[in-house]
Amino acid sequence: MQVVSGRNELREILDEWRHAGEHVALVPTMGNLHEGHLSLMTLAREHAERVVVTIFVNPTQFAEGEDFSTYPRTLERDKRHLKRVKADLLFIPDVETIYPFGTDAATSVTVPVLTEEFCGVARPGHFDGVTSVVSRLFSIIRPDVAIFGEKDYQQQLVIRRMVEDMHLSIKVVSGPTLREDDGLALSSRNQYLTDDERTIAPTLYATLREIGDALQAGNDDHGGLETSGMERLTGSGFHVEYVSIRRAENLALPDRETDRLVVLAAARLGKARLIDNIVVEI
Repeated sequence: MQVVSGRNELREILDEWRHAGEHVALVPTMGNLHEGHLSLMTLAREHAERVVVTIFVNPTQFAEGEDFSTYPRTLERDKRHLKRVKADLLFIPDVETIYPFGTDAATSVTVPVLTEEFCGVARPGHFDGVTSVVSRLFSIIRPDVAIFGEKDYQQQLVIRRMVEDMHLSIKVVSGPTLREDDGLALSSRNQYLTDDERTIAPTLYATLREIGDALQAGNDDHGGLETSGMERLTGSGFHVEYVSIRRAENLALPDRETDRLVVLAAARLGKARLIDNIVVEI
């Protein structure tokens, strides 16, 4: 695996691959890799001959008071993981490489509508930071395919919209959420959970499953299901931000004809902010 931090060296390698007729898949990450991330790299290999992984803790997607300074940085361990899954190249740019004029003077990319609910409300400016950094990585690397995880369901929809709206020739592929045996979605922020909180955390997924089962059984009282889900989570010790049932393709409000739904939730448990979702076929 090659490891580079500069744009010129990166582009020399990419140009060599493209000259040989090879396609490039990109997996953007913020590091602190777990098996969920690594599954995306395995998926990337199915779509391209070369797999590029980026590790960049992006300051513009953290709001004031969030965990940018304490976000886990485990580069040497991450490198070992990447070698195990046979990634071809790791790109680890610094802030000056991504934002040559500084973050305060940086051009911002905004995707309206899709970013105005859910995590967009709970984390103001977050999605502008995500789309701005992803668009930069797309511009620098020029991948044929980009891989994102379905755990961040709203995020992958936002990126798909950005790619379509900006006429980018990039195929966006989403990989399924990986879970612990008790259902908890793998996340870098799970390590913030105390032992007691860790025993409670799987209730988030269990609650989504209950709602999904009710929907498949014909219950179309979406408001009632959302309320009961929030009450269960609150009673278990979560500080609930949202539980919502929406159209899977665009997060619009569903109607009786909608046959593919997503149940989304975000809740805080101690220091950890947990998000999860399930897609339900009706």
